[in-house]
Amino acid sequence: MTAIHAMERHHMTGEPPPRPAENFDEVIEVYFAEIRRYAARRLGPEAAADATSQTFLEAFRQRRRYDPDRGHVRTWLYGIATKVIGKQLRTETRALRARARVGPDRDGDEHADRIDDRVSAQSLRGELAGAVASLPRGQRDVLLLVALADLSHEEVAAALGISYGTVGSRLSRARTKLRKALGGTNPMLTLEKQHG
Repeated sequence: MTAIHAMERHHMTGEPPPRPAENFDEVIEVYFAEIRRYAARRLGPEAAADATSQTFLEAFRQRRRYDPDRGHVRTWLYGIATKVIGKQLRTETRALRARARVGPDRDGDEHADRIDDRVSAQSLRGELAGAVASLPRGQRDVLLLVALADLSHEEVAAALGISYGTVGSRLSRARTKLRKALGGTNPMLTLEKQHG
């Protein structure tokens, strides 16, 4: 059994979890690509490599403090990644605001670039990018963990160290602000129109 499976199984059976410190290479092997995709969606591909490396460096440094009772290894890593990305917030915000000024990409190559229909740093354009950039950090982090990492409310709460209710209220406020900023339109419909 791998360290990851044993850590995850701890939650179901109550068995004592193994220490991530002893099998950290397996943590990297299992979750590196997923965390990198999340970072790329938040920051773009260039900044994602640095953010992902920093995330796993921080996780390695904190490996002895991992608490399986607070969440799965995956959730723990998303929490660290969100904090690392938060440190790069000025860069992210500047990029989103620049995309808002530029508007939709008119090259026609957008279709080839669209991998999924979720909000991503590469697909945000125009008003949506500006609206996401203007959200308070806590609301933006919750929104993007739900939209990009596909985490549940419970997982977002564990990743950010906030209550379940706070996740729901931040997500609701973020959605309301996005709708208002977009003139009452659905942000996902706006995104689809921009992609053809």
